[in-house]
Amino acid sequence: MNGDSSRFIGPDLSDAGTDIAHVDMDAFFASVEVARDPSLRGKPVIVGGLGLRGVVAAASYEARTYGVHSALPMAVARRRCPNGVFMTPTVSYGEVSRAIMAIFREYTPHVQPISVDEAFLDLAGARRLIGSPVEIARSIRARVREEHGITCTVGIASTKFLAKLASEASKPDGLGVVARATELEFLHRLPIRAVWGIGEKTAEKLSRLGMRTVGDLARLDVDALAASVGTASAEHLYALARNIDPRPVRPERVEKSISNETTFGTDAPDASEWGPVLLELSRKVASRARAAGWAGRGVTVKIRFGDFRTITRSRMLAAPTDVGREIYEAAREMADAAATAPVRLIGVKLDHLVESAAVGRQVALGEPEHGWRDIEAVMDKATEKFGKGAVRSAGRLSRRDSRVDTRDPGNPPG
Repeated sequence: MNGDSSRFIGPDLSDAGTDIAHVDMDAFFASVEVARDPSLRGKPVIVGGLGLRGVVAAASYEARTYGVHSALPMAVARRRCPNGVFMTPTVSYGEVSRAIMAIFREYTPHVQPISVDEAFLDLAGARRLIGSPVEIARSIRARVREEHGITCTVGIASTKFLAKLASEASKPDGLGVVARATELEFLHRLPIRAVWGIGEKTAEKLSRLGMRTVGDLARLDVDALAASVGTASAEHLYALARNIDPRPVRPERVEKSISNETTFGTDAPDASEWGPVLLELSRKVASRARAAGWAGRGVTVKIRFGDFRTITRSRMLAAPTDVGREIYEAAREMADAAATAPVRLIGVKLDHLVESAAVGRQVALGEPEHGWRDIEAVMDKATEKFGKGAVRSAGRLSRRDSRVDTRDPGNPPG
């Protein structure tokens, strides 16, 4: 957080008119492991895939002092923190997450989980019955600590966008309120990268226009902004730079997961047959996610063998995605290890869905500015205009399409 902004956020500021809370667990996966094994307390705990291509899913704050953070390649994390405690993710995170979300719902029914370790709460209706948002936030933080041995940070503001920024600025183990009277002063002092959807490449473009802070962005004409980042992005950034975010807290999610699967007419003997199909399924799942405004952090691959034995393998990604290629890479790695016999059915699922607008698409260092997401967006438009089958992967074109029978996952073949 910019030092000048600290005057406009804090636990003791007025919460009048600030009914949205963003609750975020601190280094959630790592904190759960420390709570389970207190001997890890104070040590640099790093959770993620431990293979050659693994990435960091979570790092304790002790590990972060070594430059280790989520989405960092595990090989780099080992070099930066050779004395770290490296662990694979365990199934207990979901259990802890559900218990914590249940705590939130004791204060308000208006709870919108946006990932396994964070949620938005609308506390407007709880003011009269329970107390002010600050009082509720303090109670929630105390209960999470007492009942689960981990800490969380709460941001309180008038919009979802600002509440999330408030929690980010108050980490770890903090409480931040952005008062209505000074919310634009707080927002406009932040660097432009604070705005959802501004990644490295977009920040570079805006920097060339002299944009350094959110305030600079707010003062820029929307047409001038559109000339640099495109009309859709310009309107999105223009609104957020003014704290215009009318999205309500939505207690119910329409979709909890997005999946697609295919049954082969004859069993696929190896990856040369089922691999291109898995890629196409991943792209279909990603296209549906983008159309619905979701990104997902969980990837599951389903495999049914010729003897009807069925297995599933799941993995949590370092960050939510709506890119088919990224879904495929995770699914393919799991399928390569699990497909030990000819395959009758293969499928892929994206879950742990979050609002893609709340995540933003951050371009990684060295990643092409126009990467797989841009390519897949073009494929979406081609499919919309010319119909299904207008765009297909090269691998599928070389296969006999009569070998497969693609069906809706809601009506799986027997």
